[in-house]
Amino acid sequence: MCYDADAAPPAFTPALRPLAEAAPLTLISADGTEFGAFLASPEFATGPAVLLLPDNKGLSGFYRQTAARLAEQGHPTLVIDYYGRTAGADPEKRPAEFGELPNLLPRLLALTPDGLDADLIAGLDHLRGIGATEVVALGFCFGGRQAFRAAAPRFGLAGAVGFYGYPDTIDGAPGPTQLAPGLTAPILALWGGADEHIPAAAVDAFDAALTAAGCPHEFVTYPRAPHNFFELRAAEPSDAARDAWQRLLGFLSRPH
Repeated sequence: MCYDADAAPPAFTPALRPLAEAAPLTLISADGTEFGAFLASPEFATGPAVLLLPDNKGLSGFYRQTAARLAEQGHPTLVIDYYGRTAGADPEKRPAEFGELPNLLPRLLALTPDGLDADLIAGLDHLRGIGATEVVALGFCFGGRQAFRAAAPRFGLAGAVGFYGYPDTIDGAPGPTQLAPGLTAPILALWGGADEHIPAAAVDAFDAALTAAGCPHEFVTYPRAPHNFFELRAAEPSDAARDAWQRLLGFLSRPH
């Protein structure tokens, strides 16, 4: 679990581009499932588009605001929701208790790699259909894990950025560490050194697996930072969030 319903991203840089669009939409996956999404677009793009992958609670206000912040920096950003198959295509119609673990867990367990991949591809197709020639995946927590997975060639990404995405196996299912031999897109991984959910040994194993696979990557660990340090109210340590934002923008500005 990551961000509460009232969480908001920090703001460290002024807007460079006015927003042309910031609105929900519905996408259709390969199996015909309709699922919710949110698109924020600048008046004109000055860098790659971003496919924004939420934590395990799905599309929330935190990610709509993050999408707008990225679009203000010149990056068209599309957020996708994971629960179209079990909770309908409109995340805003869900009850407040949707994100509580007893209610969320059955839907989370119903997610499959094939379904997630199909939804990611539908999001990528939409971004490419509106003119994006390069797309970077950005994910938080559960979404960070999916962003790392999406560094595989079949997604055609220019890069992948993950904030505190668990890299090892979960209930026997392979994670990014196990999938590393098939990952090729450049990866930026941002970790909290005080994260109780992701041990340093798991981060080190992922680093070693990517190195062995020849996948270009950069890992940054903030020693005192907790699991969800990139959040407006996370006053300690604010320096980690600021540095992570600048590294994210720097990654997006690189030629890929």
